[in-house]
Amino acid sequence: MVLKVFFPSCCSSADSGILIGRWISEQNSAVILAVVHFPFIPVQVKQYLGEVQRVTEVSVSVLGSWSNSKQEKEERLSKFLEDLGTIFCHEPWIQISKEGDSKFWSCSTLQKHSKNPQEEEIILVYYDQRKVMLSHLHPPLDTAGQGAEDASKLSAIFDTVARSQVLFMTDRYDEGPIKLTHWQSDGVEASIIVELLKQASVPACMLLTFLLSLLSGICRSRVLKFWPLSFLWSKLSTCEQLGHRLQHLQVISSNRKAQNQNQLMRKANIFVSLLIDVALGILLMSWLYRKNRIGHLADTLIPVADHVAEELQDLLQWLMGAPAGLKMNRALDQVLGRFFLYHIHLWISYIHLLSPFIEMILWYVGLSACLGLTVALCILSDIIALLTFHIYCFYVYGARLYCLKIYGLSSLWRLFRGKKWNVLRQRVDSCSYDLDQLFIGTLLFTILLFLLPTTALYYLVFTLLRLLVVIVQGLIHLLVDLIDSLPLYSLILRLCRSYRLAAGVKFRVLEQQDGKPLRLLMQINPLSYGGVVQTYRLPTYSCYPRDSWASLCKKLFLGELIYPWKHKGDKQN
Repeated sequence: MVLKVFFPSCCSSADSGILIGRWISEQNSAVILAVVHFPFIPVQVKQYLGEVQRVTEVSVSVLGSWSNSKQEKEERLSKFLEDLGTIFCHEPWIQISKEGDSKFWSCSTLQKHSKNPQEEEIILVYYDQRKVMLSHLHPPLDTAGQGAEDASKLSAIFDTVARSQVLFMTDRYDEGPIKLTHWQSDGVEASIIVELLKQASVPACMLLTFLLSLLSGICRSRVLKFWPLSFLWSKLSTCEQLGHRLQHLQVISSNRKAQNQNQLMRKANIFVSLLIDVALGILLMSWLYRKNRIGHLADTLIPVADHVAEELQDLLQWLMGAPAGLKMNRALDQVLGRFFLYHIHLWISYIHLLSPFIEMILWYVGLSACLGLTVALCILSDIIALLTFHIYCFYVYGARLYCLKIYGLSSLWRLFRGKKWNVLRQRVDSCSYDLDQLFIGTLLFTILLFLLPTTALYYLVFTLLRLLVVIVQGLIHLLVDLIDSLPLYSLILRLCRSYRLAAGVKFRVLEQQDGKPLRLLMQINPLSYGGVVQTYRLPTYSCYPRDSWASLCKKLFLGELIYPWKHKGDKQN
């Protein structure tokens, strides 16, 4: 039978003593957790292990002895270590010793109380106790009391180390009768700055929670549910982003402890994302307010708007003639061209009416960058939407007119074939028409068919302009989603401490010799970068279209509207 002994590599240079750990009988494995040094009193060791077992609910016991022959060369020490097996009474009694300057270790077992002792093949597995403790490959802590783990799973080893955290709080410098060696024996890992931040975060979180509850109460008030405010809140991407960040702040400031590793990583990723977002926003704000860049931006905004309006006027003049040599319906062409030219004239008047206030508006809008770069980008997207509102109106007019003609032609085409659309059964049924209905249908079909090229040309031109604006807004919101959802903290951990994001373990052979135990090194396999992004990616609130190409082409052909903003029911949780 094979006996597996998991030995922490941090105890390789420990002084001679006894091995304490957990015996897993289902796997015939021993998990060594620490080494107790001489001198000690066996009664005190048993009392200490009883307290640890009561707190951690892990059956910790004395598993064997450890002898470092570099420091203890007397033969009576080995005899004394063997005699300890009669005091602590564990079967089998494991004896591990280091043989001078040799790289090989001797590991044997004693079975004093067994009538038929059998020689066992021993596998000595080294593991990094610190990485195993922090890798979170063990089961969740809330399921620790549900009985013995599955014997076929290696997670029992990780669970043993993770639940024995109380044992690692005692270091060799503590004033007590028991001296231990483990991964924190030189002192519990801590930082004065971290401890001070923990103490200061309690009142800060309480204040932040109160402010956020007050703000969320205002947002849920009935005032914001009236039509104008509710419409703006659902359409403006700035409001959506502010609501998104408000939920992030509520998650961070929550006083509930994270239940598992995913919730803890989610909170850390949100916190780092907020810090980087606000830092980038402050850098942008400091850049804008240097050298009067706000004034220069306001001075160039009006000429750019005038230039865009002039280009649209030239485009409409080209459409009102013979665009690309196409012969259009002149009457409809003139009506549509003058209608759109009048809208451009209204837009130019509107821009010049706001020109004295542009610099002041931009100055106050620049202050919003302190809320984060994503908020500033969403405001930029809303400004683009407002400055291109006339293009959106042109697109809506052309799409509605084109859609009306497409549906009219399809309905009249069914009339020619003696069919009609059954609204109740949602299907096409046969129908008999009289002569007057067929005559009027033929006239209307002919009129709509010959007017369709003129309408389709205007629709095509304004749809291309609308798609250009939607693509620019989509790129902006793609950058916003990247900042919001990228798990930056997890990626930093993957780069610096890859064992914190573990995907599994692997074993490497250290030495193998006849008559000696097989020595293996257990190493932790980290998650790949793609796995980190897929596992810990945060939910986002996308504000650009997510239609497939087939759905988008169908909408363009039928003249359905393409919205760049996300509807209220499209949230991705």
